[in-house]
Amino acid sequence: MKRCVVPIPALLPAIAAVCLAADNKIDASLYQDTANKLIDAALADDAGLNRLEYLCYRIGNRLSGSASLDQAIAWGAEEMKQAGLVNVRTIPVKVPHWVRGRESAEMVEPRQKPLFMLGLGGSVATPPDGITADLVAVSSFDELEKLGKGGVEGKIVLYDAPFVSYDKTVTYRSNGASRAARLGAVAALVRSITPRSLRDPHTGAMQYSAFDPKIPTAAVSVEDAMWIHGLTRAGQRVRVHLAMEAHAEPDADSADVIGEIVGREKPDEVVVIGGHIDSWDVGQGAHDDGGGIMAALEAVALIKKLGLQPRRTIRLVFWTNEENGGRGGVAYRDWAGTQSGKHIAAIEMDGGAEKPVGFDIGAGQRPARGASRTAPGTGVPPELMQRATAIGALLKRIDAARIEPGEGEADIEPLMAQGVPGFGLRTAMTHYFDYHHLQADTFDKIVPEEFKRCAAAMAVMSYVLADLP
Repeated sequence: MKRCVVPIPALLPAIAAVCLAADNKIDASLYQDTANKLIDAALADDAGLNRLEYLCYRIGNRLSGSASLDQAIAWGAEEMKQAGLVNVRTIPVKVPHWVRGRESAEMVEPRQKPLFMLGLGGSVATPPDGITADLVAVSSFDELEKLGKGGVEGKIVLYDAPFVSYDKTVTYRSNGASRAARLGAVAALVRSITPRSLRDPHTGAMQYSAFDPKIPTAAVSVEDAMWIHGLTRAGQRVRVHLAMEAHAEPDADSADVIGEIVGREKPDEVVVIGGHIDSWDVGQGAHDDGGGIMAALEAVALIKKLGLQPRRTIRLVFWTNEENGGRGGVAYRDWAGTQSGKHIAAIEMDGGAEKPVGFDIGAGQRPARGASRTAPGTGVPPELMQRATAIGALLKRIDAARIEPGEGEADIEPLMAQGVPGFGLRTAMTHYFDYHHLQADTFDKIVPEEFKRCAAAMAVMSYVLADLP
């Protein structure tokens, strides 16, 4: 996803451990031979790709609270052991357990036609017989407010908001239901958050306001949203029937998965690397975020395979519940406790397994889900940028050397809020939002060469950060 810059607070001990004075730059050439060995190994090795294929084809999607997520966690721990990692363990996490159930949407006037839809994660159900109501379509919250209660009450609201960027457009998915309910709507439909579509709906998390009624909400395909909106603009009355069985079960038991390469000189100082093991309950979670956790595992496995033992500990983590709660990242921070101050850096890959272009760096609190991520200034200390840029230069041969200020990723946010530098792997994202939260997020969309480059970039960045004098 495109990341905007966030301010970073005054240097904390964790940052100081990485950032030396401006005149104390590292000589990237000292690590170039090791970086080349890691890159060569990553490009030649198929183990990571084979693991990802197994995760996608044999285990499948992994929503929090599901049996398939439990299976993935147990399998992930065994894979870490097979790769030679030590201190493999799981950290218990209580996670939300939302169940989709049966669902459908259908236009009943001016013609009868099924709509392509997916309920949004966290939505409530419709009544058992569903909801049938007139539909009003808008392109923005401003248009919704202009309609007022008189134009919305008792109706289904459709947000047909064109994709601008994920950060700017996702607010309709996150907050659309409550904004519509405030004006008396009985349900909300949201145009899928994607720039391209083949009539496939994209699911994702939504949040209810504490002050407004909870109404059922679902995503519809881009094509259906544009078609319906076109009908209403022409003055045509549109009626839709929506039926959803979505509901929340009691919180379920889950876990983060952890394994390590213990540092040879400073084992209590940690570079943590990983992605999130959960996914939405559609597709196979290949790009989001099976590719991330398997590239991170491959990176650490190759460091181990090449007999490299950095000065500090590299800790691999598969965080749970990123998609609809973020509790895995919080549980890891709480488990680490006072060790958080000894985290030298946190690295996460959660932007798809397309061609890597580099890393962004951030620290401090990330914006809440659905909130604007734009903030003035870069805020990245010059020393940190210089150090990261020097490491990034080691990745020029795979065109992944770009280092920019940014905001890291969601699972490492709790560490970043405590001053730990967060590194987010950035990819070309040419097709990421074509598959995002979609039935089509499947293993066949993974390009082997691009996945291997991601593993190489993660290996070099994590190893060098952990080995710096």
